[in-house]
Amino acid sequence: MPYEHGSDGVFDRFIKRYRQVILFNKNLLISGTGGFFASAYISQVHLEHYADKLTNSILALVMEYAVYIPLFTLLFYIDNRGRYTDPLTGKRNLNVIKDDAKRLFATFSIAEIIFSITRFASQYQLLQVGVEAYQASMIGSTIAWVVFFIAINLMAKLVRLFR
Repeated sequence: MPYEHGSDGVFDRFIKRYRQVILFNKNLLISGTGGFFASAYISQVHLEHYADKLTNSILALVMEYAVYIPLFTLLFYIDNRGRYTDPLTGKRNLNVIKDDAKRLFATFSIAEIIFSITRFASQYQLLQVGVEAYQASMIGSTIAWVVFFIAINLMAKLVRLFR
């Protein structure tokens, strides 16, 4: 059976090998979903009171980041907290934390620039053609997330985030 769940099954080996990548992407999905809905909500509320589409697009992007980044950071830390503790002393290993922070920064830098440009431009264009604000926010965010997931996973591999 190719997908048996025994101790040496293909599925188990796959999970063990790609555990960090799976957890990383899970955290991106959870935090991204929170940011996705928060930005759609704020975009709709803003456009009901103000007609400025440029400000709406910027505000939606800022709201998405305001929810997504802190939530991702918390989830990433929870999933990796065992790596940040020295097994001999039980104290935090600042060298591992600093190394991961540098790798995360490098990984996110390019991917976030790509996300921001894609998100802003697509929402702004959708608002220009008359799409409802919450729909423009959700469609723009979805387009940006697809591009982002490709970029961030490539960057994570390039900087060897998962050793």
